[in-house]
Amino acid sequence: MATPLASVMTATASARRRFLKPVVVMPAYNAEQTLEATVRDIPPGSVDSIILGDDASRDRTVAIAERLGLTVIRHPETRGYGANQKSCYAEALRRGADVVVMVHPDYQYDAFIVRPALDLLASGCCDMVLGNRIRSRKAALASRMPAYKYLSNRALTLVENSVLGQNLGDCHSGFRAYTRDVLETIPYERNSNDFVFDTQMIAQAAYFGFQIGDLPVPCRYFSEASSINLWRSTLYGCATMGVMAQYILQKAHLARFGIFERAAPRA
Repeated sequence: MATPLASVMTATASARRRFLKPVVVMPAYNAEQTLEATVRDIPPGSVDSIILGDDASRDRTVAIAERLGLTVIRHPETRGYGANQKSCYAEALRRGADVVVMVHPDYQYDAFIVRPALDLLASGCCDMVLGNRIRSRKAALASRMPAYKYLSNRALTLVENSVLGQNLGDCHSGFRAYTRDVLETIPYERNSNDFVFDTQMIAQAAYFGFQIGDLPVPCRYFSEASSINLWRSTLYGCATMGVMAQYILQKAHLARFGIFERAAPRA
């Protein structure tokens, strides 16, 4: 007869998902100075391939990506951060990815957490994982996160958790991981081509009942790291509140929005 411990271990092992093709995607724009360092930080052997979406960079981003052996998707003109993600996810799904991890190529997030994120998804307790930069106020400010970004992040994350019924530490992190089921269910093609795309993805995952979790991610702010200015941050904050209003109206059956309609089957 199996011992209680053996039974628990067997049940735990059987509950784990088995990912055969994890893929990293990198939405890039003028990332020549940080791309290689970011790629080198991804734990060796942790992913099947890396796809870089280039949003019409004006520097050597594409040349460096090709030298590193990455799969490159090129936009002939700049379409926006959200549009870049759309291209990356579509290509990852087309290539058979069963889990997709987004890593910004600006070296702001420590890419070594790719493996812990995959483990968390494999455990079956999460379908979507966010990196949490706000481990503490001291740690966030020590990373040189601007004070206005810290304060706005805290306020917006509080609102989003309240509206979406979540308990996330950082709803605006650029480090994200999704199972294939999430990306095939969410109609991300209908989302914004701009930065609010990320907020829409969280709202959609919550709306469709996916389990969202997070894990700590060390980050660093420096001149080469991507960051939007105060004006664009203000616009982003307003757009985020707009998404929350849409979610409330959709859940209350007072209005319908295309971003909350299940995606059509993808070829």
